[in-house]
Amino acid sequence: MSEEKERLISGKLAADDAKLDTSLRPRCLSDFIGQKRLKDNLGVAIQAAKQRGEALDHVLLYGPPGLGKTTLSHIIALEMGVNIRITSGPAIERQGDLAAILTNLKPFDILFIDEIHRLSRNVEEVLYPAMEDYALDIMVGKGPGARSLRLKLPHFTLIGATTRYAMLSAPLRDRFGSIFRLDFYDEDAIHDIVSRSAHILGVEAEENGIRQIACRSRGTPRVANRLLRRVRDYAQVKGNGLITGDMAAESLACLEVDRLGLDEIDHKVLKTIIHKFGGGPVGLETIAAAISEEADTIMDVYEPYLLQLGFLERTPRGRQATRLAYQHLNIPYPADKNNQQGLWAENGT
Repeated sequence: MSEEKERLISGKLAADDAKLDTSLRPRCLSDFIGQKRLKDNLGVAIQAAKQRGEALDHVLLYGPPGLGKTTLSHIIALEMGVNIRITSGPAIERQGDLAAILTNLKPFDILFIDEIHRLSRNVEEVLYPAMEDYALDIMVGKGPGARSLRLKLPHFTLIGATTRYAMLSAPLRDRFGSIFRLDFYDEDAIHDIVSRSAHILGVEAEENGIRQIACRSRGTPRVANRLLRRVRDYAQVKGNGLITGDMAAESLACLEVDRLGLDEIDHKVLKTIIHKFGGGPVGLETIAAAISEEADTIMDVYEPYLLQLGFLERTPRGRQATRLAYQHLNIPYPADKNNQQGLWAENGT
């Protein structure tokens, strides 16, 4: 299991999340909190397809992990009244694997492929005629006597989910009729999600307790539900089971999750830049060596949220901690920093 999956504030699915995610998953679009524009557009598409008696156009959902791509795929199936077949890009290793799945679909069924960007190019080529013409091209025989055979497929809907939209090939992207991006949720939406989850789980929580969890959830429902579960356990053992504001803050402090959802690793990255390299700029490989971590992990896992908060800057010279990062960590901002930045700007670097 990777370090990212072990992090409490990771949006990726952990081993103990699966059962909880299923029990807390909304069943219809009206119960799905947040992502209003996406819901409105998706609702129109579903209603139109049902009125015409057709399969829904192929749908691509992309965005950071933990925002509800799998949940939305189940909601679409329930709203359409059809079956859903679930698989993932890494699980489909050969063209025959995908062919077996496609030939077992019923009319209007939904095929959900998670991490669709990880499909091999050979497998991906099987999808092109399947998505466009609802046909499956297979080769019969070998050598000079080999011939192509086209099998008809029932009209179905492919829903692809990815956290790496840019890694999808252009031909595959172009075959999706609807493409939706899931954004991070605002604090009010996360508050409503935590409130709903607490009700389903039978957890007593005060308004301040819910707000303490929501503000530390990094705009990610999966993280919010995970933190709720940890705080519930703490309140049960250390208190009377009621999640108050103080109880939530105390339990999350013990878990080393601060008021903005940063954990020990986030602090380590920022403090390394500030204390060891004067706040930057410093190269990514240097940071990676200093904290004994891979450069790709820092760039793909740790940096996005720090950039979103405005705590980190990517400059031509390297990574640099911002004034906001100093303030959050209660570290005095060096007086000469502004002068250095002014000189870099004049030099065009």
